[in-house]
Amino acid sequence: MQLRALRITAKALMAAFMILPLLTATLSYSADDDEKEKKYANVKTKQRHAVGQKCGKALERIPELVEQEAWKEAEQVLKDAKGSTCATSYEISQVWNYLGFIYYSLDNIPEAIKAYNNAINEPEADERQRVSTLYTMAQLYFVVEDYTAAAKTLETWMKESEIVGSDAKVLLAQAYYQLDRKDDSLRLVEEALADEEAKGNVPKEGWWSLQRILYYEKKDYNKVIDILKLLITNYPKFTYWSQLGGMYGEVEQDMNRLVAMDVTYLGGDLTEERKLLGLGYMYLGAEVPFMAAKVIEKGMKDGIISRSAKNLELLGTAWQQGEDAKKALPVLEEAAKKADEGNIYARLAGVYLDLGQNAKSVAAAKNAIRKGGVK
Repeated sequence: MQLRALRITAKALMAAFMILPLLTATLSYSADDDEKEKKYANVKTKQRHAVGQKCGKALERIPELVEQEAWKEAEQVLKDAKGSTCATSYEISQVWNYLGFIYYSLDNIPEAIKAYNNAINEPEADERQRVSTLYTMAQLYFVVEDYTAAAKTLETWMKESEIVGSDAKVLLAQAYYQLDRKDDSLRLVEEALADEEAKGNVPKEGWWSLQRILYYEKKDYNKVIDILKLLITNYPKFTYWSQLGGMYGEVEQDMNRLVAMDVTYLGGDLTEERKLLGLGYMYLGAEVPFMAAKVIEKGMKDGIISRSAKNLELLGTAWQQGEDAKKALPVLEEAAKKADEGNIYARLAGVYLDLGQNAKSVAAAKNAIRKGGVK
């Protein structure tokens, strides 16, 4: 659950989450609205207050300045209004809310957190706005990597919010993961997954990914395999096939591992020497030397696999086991020239013999003995 991705998600959520309620709440409440909205989803409410005429007049420029992204000017207007034209506790809470968004927009996250904290601590702060602001603060704590504060704030929000959605549970699960509370993290992410599946929804990719990491760290590889199958089905990526191959290796299901890695290879997602050679060895182990040779040969042609003595010997061996001595011969000849020991010359002697080149076979055998190290 990568932190960078988490930051991007948090900012995207906040941009949509904060601006609408903050730009409407401050200037839109009136006595009539209080009568129309006396109940707030069975949550304990308190007497609502309205923004006075002077304060409203002072703040009416803020939506326009926000639209223009004139953040510094908006900040100054709010600072001038706080405590003067906006003097009641409720009015000041609205000013702090605005300032929180302004500081966030200026990428000054610590000041944004302070502003929102001041807003919710005002005695006359609107209850609904206070609850929603707690969630915003939790997201901001993630941005500054203060996971302890993020978890504590989310826990408070969950106690006070009438509805706790799956996204919030996973967000807290991410905080618990960072705090090494792995069991709590797994419990929450599985609650979120169960909630979405009960609704007939496909859970988000990142939720399964977090669950996968948690089970991997518990060394429950069979469970990781099940999760990777879900990811491949709903969010098909060759990366997941590669990870699935690795998990099959952990549980010693070699044929399944070969199939998963072959799919990854066919998708063009095996681009490392180590992984391509690994696939080659798997094909040899499955007694499919021709495919091993094709994979290694292409890897060398593409410049991914080096033409070292060891790698060339592997390629030559694959061609030899595939009963294609003509292709094995030049590869093993090149490998023999680079080798320090005689094993490759010994193998080369066998290839010469298969091709009926007896004199060369004898010469290669002598070179093998001279170089030494022959089994």
